Amino acid sequence: MQTLSRSAGSGSVRINTVALGGVCAALAFVLGWQFALDARPCPLCLLQRVAFVMAGVGLLLNVRFGPSSLHYSAVLIAAVAGLALAGAPAFLPAEPGGSGPLLLGLPLHAWAFLAFGALLAYCAVMLALDRKWGDNAIPRPASLAGGLVMWLFLALALAHLALAVLECGPGTCPDRPVAYLWFRS
Repeated sequence: MQTLSRSAGSGSVRINTVALGGVCAALAFVLGWQFALDARPCPLCLLQRVAFVMAGVGLLLNVRFGPSSLHYSAVLIAAVAGLALAGAPAFLPAEPGGSGPLLLGLPLHAWAFLAFGALLAYCAVMLALDRKWGDNAIPRPASLAGGLVMWLFLALALAHLALAVLECGPGTCPDRPVAYLWFRS
């Protein structure tokens, strides 16, 4: 019986590893987008990135410690916050200059909204499937793929933190950033 439950739990860990890889892909994409188009993120965009990082933390905990409703709730809370942050531009008055460059006809806020909605749906399905696994904080050895995705996530989270500090410094971020605060000439 224990072998059966361990294999089912490892399937869930694999699925969570893929989901964490998706969060890493989103973070890597916006990082590349920022440098490729020389587009500094607005304060709302930085908060959306924080929500992605927090969702990634919940997924990382599922990969490292196994599926847990507590870990899924961390992802759910981050996804709800991300939905609010990404949906805010739809309800705020439009600014001159728009919301930045478009990807396939949609602003990045809309893509983030869809990604956070997908995270909510993912958690709902996984909570239903993983309901028999209790909260178990025993670290398990991660697979090679799981370990690589966890380290990639950590590197991306630190890169986003470093860029936010370079852009905003220790204070609040400007509404329309045009340069990195610590690289101005």
